[in-house]
Amino acid sequence: LGELRVLLPTAQLLSAFLITVPFTPGFSAIAYTEKWVFLATFVLAVVGLVLLSAPAVQHRLIRPLLDRPRFKSLASRQILAGAVALASALVSGAQLVLSTIFGHVVGSLAAALVAGLIFLLWWWLPRRWKQAGKL
Repeated sequence: LGELRVLLPTAQLLSAFLITVPFTPGFSAIAYTEKWVFLATFVLAVVGLVLLSAPAVQHRLIRPLLDRPRFKSLASRQILAGAVALASALVSGAQLVLSTIFGHVVGSLAAALVAGLIFLLWWWLPRRWKQAGKL
């Protein structure tokens, strides 16, 4: 569960930043559709944060663990679901920021690039390495 040392602060930082955005003077100027993208980004970031922090809270509440392998399996599923939510928030966040600054074409290209990088580095490469027996 050491992956949480990286994923959890990322989700916390993104969520904290997104909480402040609606209170900035420029937020009212963004387009209606971009507000929906913001809402999706915010919800995904919060869902990711909840899923990523859930195993720590659960571990504290059900100590001592009677079935450690089962708990690790459930925690791993929650962490993966949290990673999917966080990845989606990162993609939609990149789209929102760069669409606001450079327009929808650049925002969409950036979102596709971020999605591709996340897919490659978080899912495809690890699965490939596992299949090849390298890790």
